[in-house]
Amino acid sequence: MADAAEWCAQSYTGRVSALADYLREQTADDVRRMEPEARLLLALRLGDDDLALYCAAAGIDPEEGRDRVMRQRQAGRRPSGSAQR
Repeated sequence: MADAAEWCAQSYTGRVSALADYLREQTADDVRRMEPEARLLLALRLGDDDLALYCAAAGIDPEEGRDRVMRQRQAGRRPSGSAQR
């Protein structure tokens, strides 16, 4: 019985992986066909969507979320020499 369950799990995983690969290819093709301006708008919209999800998960408002993300991006980075002048 365990062999059948293992076969089903592997078969399911293989099908899901194949589907994920197909969808990834389709999405990449769709994006490659977009005009540069449309790609930029898509990137900005996806960033806004990600920020909204982060804020919802953390239970914070968008301004606080944006501040946290900016602080995390700067954490551990060395200050630019040109910025210190």
